[in-house]
Amino acid sequence: MKPGFFDLAIELEQLRQAGLYRQRRVVEGPQTIEIQVDGRCLINFCSNDYLGLANHPQLAQAFKRGVDQYGVGSGASHLISGHTQAHHALEEELAEFTGRERALLFSTGYMANLGIVSALIDRRGRVLEDRLNHASLLDGGLLSRAEFQRYQHNDIEDLQQRLHQSAQKTLIVTDGVFSMDGDLAHLPRLAQLAQQQQAVLMVDDAHGFGVLGATGAGVAEHFALDQQQVPIFMATLGKACGSFGAFVAGNHDLIEFLIQKSRSYIYTTAMPAAVAEATRASLKLLKTEAWRRERLHQLIRYFRKSAEQQGLKLMDSMTAIQPILVGDSHAVLLAGQRLQDQGFWVGAIRPPTVPKGTARLRITLSAEHSFEQIDRLLEVLPKALRCL
Repeated sequence: MKPGFFDLAIELEQLRQAGLYRQRRVVEGPQTIEIQVDGRCLINFCSNDYLGLANHPQLAQAFKRGVDQYGVGSGASHLISGHTQAHHALEEELAEFTGRERALLFSTGYMANLGIVSALIDRRGRVLEDRLNHASLLDGGLLSRAEFQRYQHNDIEDLQQRLHQSAQKTLIVTDGVFSMDGDLAHLPRLAQLAQQQQAVLMVDDAHGFGVLGATGAGVAEHFALDQQQVPIFMATLGKACGSFGAFVAGNHDLIEFLIQKSRSYIYTTAMPAAVAEATRASLKLLKTEAWRRERLHQLIRYFRKSAEQQGLKLMDSMTAIQPILVGDSHAVLLAGQRLQDQGFWVGAIRPPTVPKGTARLRITLSAEHSFEQIDRLLEVLPKALRCL
């Protein structure tokens, strides 16, 4: 072994010098719009709690009732003794809500994506993914041992050329809403192309589920696409739903196959049943409180209009994710610190989360924000970005 092969201090210093060192922040109390961070109150513009449900009293009460009924831990995997009536009921409700035959819970979104992709495709097949997909999708493609290619972001022509190169069993994988840009996949064209080429389309709708569509069922509903057009629909429950975990929805055979073959489902302890109960309460709110989605989209339109009036250059996003491109990693850290000094918490996103040279401030909006808070953020943003 070469001297210094495991000299981690050197590598850590290199990350610091490159402006890529990551640090955790200690949050005191619940996820809210005004949040306590390292002992200081900041207005929170970096959470994925898009509908303001993470601290909703009905979710908290359902969670407490779930603990009283099921205890804290689930004890085992779903296939041993960890699959409770709460889990089963939630799966049925998610299937109905998304217009699919069945749904299957996973403990996290990362594990869902790894488990779905690696179960459905192997070295005899091929995975084609958008270059800006979630890291978990990209890792799933790599771990599947299939032929793995990444097509240019939202470039249907590039994808089409790659599809023509082989007649292998092919899985096309895309985010529904791209997590760092906030734009939507060209889902109708992807669905049409997949059907023409006899490929299977998988959509990760972590950032669209609960927010997009007439009922909040996500990007497939937004584009009026059914189970035949989007046969594999995955989404997370820790963002707009304000809970935790993830699920995949599709036809009976898909779900049954994943139960048999998905390693990250088979060999993982089930999420606590109390979490499932909290998510069931969240789904009820998604159905009955459409005003949350309406309010969020109103705030998105207001933010974009006001930002453009101030001359701020925004990326092409109609979603709650509103990034401002800075470019340099050191510069975006400085901008983020300036905003914190003014009482705002905005994510400073750097490589490898985004491509090199595209560091950005990732502003995320919530239905709980006020117009006044947006005005105050927009007042200090130009100052934070000045002379970078």
